[in-house]
Amino acid sequence: MKHIIILADGSADWACPSLGGKTLFQYAHTPNIDLLAKMGRCGRLKTVPDGFHPGSEVANSSILGYDQYKVYEGRGSLEAASIGYEMRPDDMALRCNIVCLEGDILKNHSAGHISTEEADVLIKYLDEKLGNDIVRFYTGVQYRHLLVVKGGDKRLKCTPPHDVPLQPWRPLLIQAEVPEAQTTADLLNSLILKSHELLSKHPLNLKRQAEGKDPANSIWPWSPGFRPNMESLTHMYPQIKEGSVISAVDLIKGIGHYAGLKNIEVPGATGLYNTNYEGKVQAALNALKKEDFVYLHIEAPDEAGHEGDIPLKLRTIEDIDAKVVGPIYNEVKTWEEPVAISVLPDHPTPCELRTHTGEPIPFLIYFPGIQPDNVEVFDEVSCVEGSYGLLECGTFMKLFMSIG
Repeated sequence: MKHIIILADGSADWACPSLGGKTLFQYAHTPNIDLLAKMGRCGRLKTVPDGFHPGSEVANSSILGYDQYKVYEGRGSLEAASIGYEMRPDDMALRCNIVCLEGDILKNHSAGHISTEEADVLIKYLDEKLGNDIVRFYTGVQYRHLLVVKGGDKRLKCTPPHDVPLQPWRPLLIQAEVPEAQTTADLLNSLILKSHELLSKHPLNLKRQAEGKDPANSIWPWSPGFRPNMESLTHMYPQIKEGSVISAVDLIKGIGHYAGLKNIEVPGATGLYNTNYEGKVQAALNALKKEDFVYLHIEAPDEAGHEGDIPLKLRTIEDIDAKVVGPIYNEVKTWEEPVAISVLPDHPTPCELRTHTGEPIPFLIYFPGIQPDNVEVFDEVSCVEGSYGLLECGTFMKLFMSIG
């Protein structure tokens, strides 16, 4: 039995008054996902352990079976791995967003979804002006980059910028959780302020503003940590001899790296609604023909949720159904070797809230020969009645990999 997880990031949501009190999954036209739910079994999964922020790094690695109390080291270290930076023992890595500040307000976490090409110019400029033996900047993807501080103290209170759109940013500057971390907090806050001064005057941002675009006029570092101690999935699950991860997001690629999965790059994979769905599907199918396990991650619903854009998020959910789930199922059902399919979000990103929450998410599992339960459609409400019930963090992967 081969296994594929189709992860629709942030696709779970709350009931929306504008949709007649339905969630987006209840409202959306998703015949392929509903078919797998009807033919398979459903349940709910707690992906965020108690005491953890509901970030994608927590939720996705929990889905893959990792105990966050043992392995969690923040986003920075995962994204370092994804761009090929091998962390040294004294390296503290942080996710380094390029954001748009408008006066005293953090306008958005993505600098208006700046391109990687433009962001690379700015990150290299900051490394030239602010980098030294202690601090280095490294280009990632789009607005997501890497800041490495040698000898830093990770005991910091950092606010994820996607949690605070349109809020005043100065009260959200980094705070030390213990006196020993104050030097690191002061260093990071000085980098934020200096970057704002430098980037506001950069010709690229003056050009962006003249074109009516949001300027990428500050960094926002967060989620500090050191190199995580993660076992490979092949060691944790003997059924996985080879596996791959497919994602446009550095964070997910980094999890895959430490999990021992091969990272497959897909041209045109953007992490947004305009991502190359067809290319990602073909890459997943090609990998699954040769390997045992594929983790296919799609970021688009999460980004739409952060924008608070209900019509766009509906579109991304329906695109995943029509362009991903349908084609994958219709192909693998013809294969001689059976394939187990799971479809699920990692966490909710309610459009009303515009950030992540930690409620349990719905999931489905289908494989040839499974005895269906009574769930007819896939959504946050229907899956409550699923035969798998409510699973705790880390148990999903054991269940899924026990199939076959």
